[in-house]
Amino acid sequence: MGNGLSDQIFPSLPSFQALHIVILGLDCAGKTTVLYRLRFNEFVNTVPTKGFNTEKIKVSLSAGGKSWRKAAFHFWDVGGQEKLRPLWRSYTRCADGIVFVVDSVDTERLEEAKTELHKITRLAENQGVPVLVVANKQDLRNSLPLHEMERSLALGELGNGTPWHLQPACAIIGEGLQEGLEKLHAMINKRKKTQKAQQKKR
Repeated sequence: MGNGLSDQIFPSLPSFQALHIVILGLDCAGKTTVLYRLRFNEFVNTVPTKGFNTEKIKVSLSAGGKSWRKAAFHFWDVGGQEKLRPLWRSYTRCADGIVFVVDSVDTERLEEAKTELHKITRLAENQGVPVLVVANKQDLRNSLPLHEMERSLALGELGNGTPWHLQPACAIIGEGLQEGLEKLHAMINKRKKTQKAQQKKR
């Protein structure tokens, strides 16, 4: 899976080693800006995604402030327009993690974002899949504080089986994205270890 361009980024890396991550959220939340900030480490002016964008990216992760290893992510950025949302399920199948981007300023659509977030995480095939909720545009003066974002999105109601982390971010300058990925990677690793332990008991 993937296009030729993304496969050239690190062709020697077997595809099974890259974590399958799907970037979701309402239209105009900043999903593609997040993707290309991670890919190019610079702001890329984007247009609304009509289908999907995909990139394989190696990210240096750190523990205790020290860089300790590189992880490979295969990101799928899927369009957030209402007519495209039924397709999300096809992309989250077999996903290792979900990045759900929310516009911290667009308070009128928070209820809609909450509905879509809970809908996708409650699908049987997504049970237990770690979710990184990116509270984008936190640099803006009228952005909603994190505690209000958590309440408005009802993150506490996602269920004990769905690990999640709410990360403040500014996708344009990349602030918060590295920390968010480290949290997501840690949640994914914890889930994989739990699954292996359960398989050994069988």
